[in-house]
Amino acid sequence: MGTFVFVTDLHGSRWKYERTLALAKERGASLVINGGDMLPHGRLHEEQARFIREFLDEHFAGYQASGIRHLGLTANDDLRVHDPLFEAACAKYPLVENIAKRRVEIGPHDYIGMNLVTDFPFRLKDRARMDVRDFTFPPQFGDGILSLPGGWEEIPDWPAYARALPTIEEELFSLPAPRDPGRAVYVIHGPPARLGLDVCRGGMEVGSFSTFRFIESLQPLLTLHGHIHESPDESGVWLAKVGRTVCIQPGQSSSGLTVVVGDLESMRFEQMVIAAD
Repeated sequence: MGTFVFVTDLHGSRWKYERTLALAKERGASLVINGGDMLPHGRLHEEQARFIREFLDEHFAGYQASGIRHLGLTANDDLRVHDPLFEAACAKYPLVENIAKRRVEIGPHDYIGMNLVTDFPFRLKDRARMDVRDFTFPPQFGDGILSLPGGWEEIPDWPAYARALPTIEEELFSLPAPRDPGRAVYVIHGPPARLGLDVCRGGMEVGSFSTFRFIESLQPLLTLHGHIHESPDESGVWLAKVGRTVCIQPGQSSSGLTVVVGDLESMRFEQMVIAAD
């Protein structure tokens, strides 16, 4: 495989989607990877569904027509209730795949997706989990909610509910195993702890310790992350290493499009911030 483009946290920005595809064509990329939070920001049932039906479907057709593969997954800000709609849009095009909790083989490399994140204060809990069994929950902004068709399921005691779910640690180790970890690329929406890839505005570090340990033990070729848009600006770090593994979290600019262009053979990576036209 030659050049690829990694982008994450587009939150329904149509111009960013279109510019990403245009960049892939310009750079001769054979693959675009979207790391999650693909749909319009906020708890917007119909707007997210409409975005899939009226934009993403046609946008994916553009990848198919261009001969460029697209791997993506929905993440914590994307309502879980719309996952079947997203899956159906991907399934229409042979070059487009939903990689959440799946392994996709492209040449010698395996791409494996993970779209759950360590619990946070925000109410939407569709993809939130305890990091480990002795996890300490952060202060919450209200009762937890899960998306239902056209509405919500209220979870008054979110910690009790979450304790009955698998942890991030358990979910990671239940992912499909790669053929060769040394040639595996993991797309894990939440960033690992300890690397400067998880720094919120004001300096708080919110990364996953279980994700760090998973990477440390498995030593895949590359891991790709998102979730904390401002982290590279706060920490000055968008690329780090855990042993032999390269870990990338490009962030996402509020004023421009942030992407990473890379190559798995040379293991060279370039972060780019592209201004709006």
